Amino acid sequence: MNLRKWFFLFWSTMAVGALVCVVCGSIMLLTDQDFGFLGMDVTGFNALMMGLSGLMIGAFSQMGFFAYLTLNYIALSVFRKKYLWNALQAYTTVFAVFGLGYVLYEDRTNNWFFWTLPLVVLLASLLMAWLKVKQTNQSAFIPTMFLLFVVTFVEAWPALQGETNIPAIVFMMFPLFICNAYQNMMMHRLVKKESADSAAMPAKSAG
Repeated sequence: MNLRKWFFLFWSTMAVGALVCVVCGSIMLLTDQDFGFLGMDVTGFNALMMGLSGLMIGAFSQMGFFAYLTLNYIALSVFRKKYLWNALQAYTTVFAVFGLGYVLYEDRTNNWFFWTLPLVVLLASLLMAWLKVKQTNQSAFIPTMFLLFVVTFVEAWPALQGETNIPAIVFMMFPLFICNAYQNMMMHRLVKKESADSAAMPAKSAG
């Protein structure tokens, strides 16, 4: 993975975040006239502000993704055995599913959102993990689940604090999940492309 590919991943993730936020925010404005974000009222929350918010969310997603890659590297050097690190990730993911429901349920008045959101994110994570396995190998399943559920949960923590604000939670978690999924699915493509290019250079020189 060279600097050019990291630069592409960074800006493309921000662009994905901006696009998703504009689409998601526009739908929310059409369905909920009281929808606002970051304390702004509806009149000031236009497509430009949605896009800027999406850029920030995309950059925040990149920080979480890089943090996970660093954590993964350190954990593999500490545990030595990959299955131990995968077991810890699997346990943390299961714990996070119940943890997210608990955070939403604690001191909340809504009776359905506290279990709907964890289940939706879990099912979406399972789908993306299945796609990742189809495109790579079975060992990618648990890390993908951990990244898409646990890391997204941690990144969306600011929106989960305080009183239940369903539009704000969805507006932040949905783009974060899409950005994390995008990075996860792009990573092996960029690495594979770099490996193919590296293999082609000696062959070209020999020819």
